[in-house]
Amino acid sequence: MTSQPENTIKKAYNAFNERNIDDALSTMQSDVKWSKAWEGGYISGHDEIKQYWTRQWTEINPKVQPTGFKERQNGSLEVTVHQNVKDLQGNLMFDGLVKHIYTFKDGLIKTMDIELFK
Repeated sequence: MTSQPENTIKKAYNAFNERNIDDALSTMQSDVKWSKAWEGGYISGHDEIKQYWTRQWTEINPKVQPTGFKERQNGSLEVTVHQNVKDLQGNLMFDGLVKHIYTFKDGLIKTMDIELFK
């Protein structure tokens, strides 16, 4: 059986891949803290995420697909993600697995961080 956090994550990834920012943001707390993998550092809140993604999509074409879920001892959710990133001309920039680590509050994403596989 799929858990509520997993359903929330799947909805967020589907919306991101469809470039539907509003649907993706509906899965997040209004003060969400989000890792800027593409640029480094973090952003907070819906407006900053919207600006970051809009800018990102003018330069690269990322597609992300969750492939596995694991609850960590601290209560966060580790999501194994297949990430395929191309430039706007279709040239492959990255194709591989990364870990996205999520925390939740009231059923919505509170934080997202990224870890590389070692």
